[in-house]
Amino acid sequence: MTVARVIVDVPSRDTDRTFDYLIPDRLKGWVEIGSRVAVPFGPRKLQGIVTGLADDADVEYTKLKPIDDLLDAIPPLSKELITLGEWISKRWLCPLTIVLQAMLPAALKGRSEKYVFPAEGAQWSDEETAQSGGLLLAFKKGEPLKLTWLLQQFPEQGDLLKRWLRQGRLEERQKVEDRLSVKTVQTVFPSEPAMLLQAIEQLPVRAHKQREVLLYLAEHNEPLAVLKLTEAVATTSSTIRSLAERGWIEIRSITEDRDPYANRDFPATAPMKLTPAQSDVLTPIQSALDQGGNETFLLHGVTGSGKTEVYLQAIQRCLELGREAIVLVPEIALTPQMVERFKSRFGARVAVLHSRLSQGERYDEWRKIREGRAQVAVGARSAIFAPFASIGLIVIDEEHETSYKQEESPKYHARDVAVERARLHGAVVVLGSATPALETYEAAAHGGHETGLGDTIYLSLPERVANRPLPGVSIVDMREELKLGNRAMFSRPLADAIRDRLEKQEQMVLLLNRRGYATFVMCRSCGYTAACPHCEISLTHHKGSQNLRCHYCGYAEVEPKTCPSCESPHIRFFGTGTQKVEESLAETFPGIRVIRMDVDTTTEKGSHEKWLTEFRERRADVLLGTQMVAKGLDFPFVTLVGVLAADAALRLPDFRASERTFQLLTQVAGRAGRHELPGEVIIQTYDPEHESITSVQGHDYNGFVERALVLRKQLGYPPYGRLISITFSHESVPMLLSTGERFASGMREKAAALGIRNDFDRGERTALEVLGPVSSPIARLKDRYRFQCMVKYRGDVDASLLVSQALEEMGEAVKRNGVLVSVDVDPQMML
Repeated sequence: MTVARVIVDVPSRDTDRTFDYLIPDRLKGWVEIGSRVAVPFGPRKLQGIVTGLADDADVEYTKLKPIDDLLDAIPPLSKELITLGEWISKRWLCPLTIVLQAMLPAALKGRSEKYVFPAEGAQWSDEETAQSGGLLLAFKKGEPLKLTWLLQQFPEQGDLLKRWLRQGRLEERQKVEDRLSVKTVQTVFPSEPAMLLQAIEQLPVRAHKQREVLLYLAEHNEPLAVLKLTEAVATTSSTIRSLAERGWIEIRSITEDRDPYANRDFPATAPMKLTPAQSDVLTPIQSALDQGGNETFLLHGVTGSGKTEVYLQAIQRCLELGREAIVLVPEIALTPQMVERFKSRFGARVAVLHSRLSQGERYDEWRKIREGRAQVAVGARSAIFAPFASIGLIVIDEEHETSYKQEESPKYHARDVAVERARLHGAVVVLGSATPALETYEAAAHGGHETGLGDTIYLSLPERVANRPLPGVSIVDMREELKLGNRAMFSRPLADAIRDRLEKQEQMVLLLNRRGYATFVMCRSCGYTAACPHCEISLTHHKGSQNLRCHYCGYAEVEPKTCPSCESPHIRFFGTGTQKVEESLAETFPGIRVIRMDVDTTTEKGSHEKWLTEFRERRADVLLGTQMVAKGLDFPFVTLVGVLAADAALRLPDFRASERTFQLLTQVAGRAGRHELPGEVIIQTYDPEHESITSVQGHDYNGFVERALVLRKQLGYPPYGRLISITFSHESVPMLLSTGERFASGMREKAAALGIRNDFDRGERTALEVLGPVSSPIARLKDRYRFQCMVKYRGDVDASLLVSQALEEMGEAVKRNGVLVSVDVDPQMML
């Protein structure tokens, strides 16, 4: 007998290993590595994923339980994705089942029943019919057959069924609870026109509608949805079904993709003539593709330098070689404009995966990839798991973006996963950015062994296409504005520039990286500040809904009219949010047309596309928003970019704060002057001397990096060291302190036993330091206090293994006391 090694869907450290199950005779030939199965686990029946197979000689199988059911005819995960999942589980210290579940579309995770049926137009030879052992005869009745029934009735035909499913001659349909994961449409298949005309003669004289239907089908002799036929002939479905009962037409359910872009027309585009600089960077990428080598490139190109066209032509070469491509872009930059560029070049060969699609649409796009009907996947972070079999190229645009790091388990970074997946496929990785992350830049400049990226080849596009100038950048010191009596949120230079653009009928982008109306509410009599009762954070005022809201746990309360503490009427709303800016624009510039884009205005499906389309069609003068307006947008009439409160994020307790501020300001500045009209950028700040702001003024990435790297090296921070953040949470502060101290002392003992010292200051090649425990920057979330330990290390030390061992030794006590532990390897957010 054959044994399956199964990871069960229990996200716990205690069950983070494979369990052996017998494969019953009826499932032999069906169960493979990557198959989803239902298995008995204690008193429960759980879902699991097969990660390996073993012969009965390798295990003691007499007490093993058998697998109950197979959940998919074709395994949803490949051997390569299972291998990748095991690497992610070890790299980011999370249970393997959580990783594998993250690779699956949500539609596959519910309780389901699978059906199999012949595809439209599928044919089999007499020899195949004979080989099928009655299987094909079972399909002749025309109804889809349950997969579980097929497994029981035809246990010997597993290989045959899977082969026909992969060939597309059979199709698989899945019913998940109360919804269809695959959309089916009742479709009319007419007989030949001559037969239809003969049928008309047999109709009774009064059967006018049936005659019209047959005449229409004789004229339009092709399959047609029942609904569309009823509309075309102005009849009912019962009329059509009566014709099917007489055998003149056939009605079958066929699969129809829920295409989120079905109603969009994408005019085909041809490759553009490249500039000499673009040709210089494309040549080594194409050479690596031709040679089938595993290479990683950093494409450092200023905004508007034509990086996207380089991506498109590299993908074209990849497809010509018969291989597949994945393109990752930040979620907020995955605009309709970005999708259009790829759809226009590669048409139906593109599948799009992002969170604004419905669950069914995402599932259908995933199926297109798995079934080989798409060769290019464009999507956000999770698209790195697209089920391709032969990847040749992975592109990560705006590679510096923090959204590529998942903040919930599994806490993987898509950039690192891309490099590992490319290694498994022998593929090429292109990391593109105008402001590369310091870790990536250092990997390209001096080798990436400390960063984990490996060797990276540096490519540069230092100028915009057609030698268009980068926009001029002005910095306005808001302290001077206050001295001159200007208490408005718009400085005089910015207000004058807005009036100038309104007169010229040009467009503007205004960035404020803060949503809501005001950042906090305070009583001017007693000093009371409205705070979340469950988190240690101020509530944000939202004027439209007239409430105060916590952006961490979702708590909301009604906007106060008097102080809840002293009942004073002197309650005031301080700070500036996007809602307040929108209101101030209307007051200061009467008649101005503003589109506000933030989390509050883009929650409805399609709202993101609606707002951008309106702006592109020049039905608004200003696009105002948070960081979602800073990336991926290209509008020819935008000539002014204004940044309000540029230093808002500089004071966060995060060593990357200045780097992120520089990146965001550079990205939003790049929205101006991308076409014929020259651009201008005005940055308002209370800290005009800060290097992250002055560097933007001179478009000086290299200067900023040199200064930032000096400080990073002194402190041993990435890219000169690596970090692991361990956060403990509990209702009791003393419990957290004792748990954190026990962990920190355990880590220090393990490091000392291996001879690893805390020698960051003296420049030792291998070093490890444990910081904390200390209260987290946000000390309480959702009624639980939070304490943090930070492991800082470099060189030849497996810090992840040491952390895992230290937590394992504490495991029972931590679980017994109800302390929750969260581990983040290479964290991007320090809050």
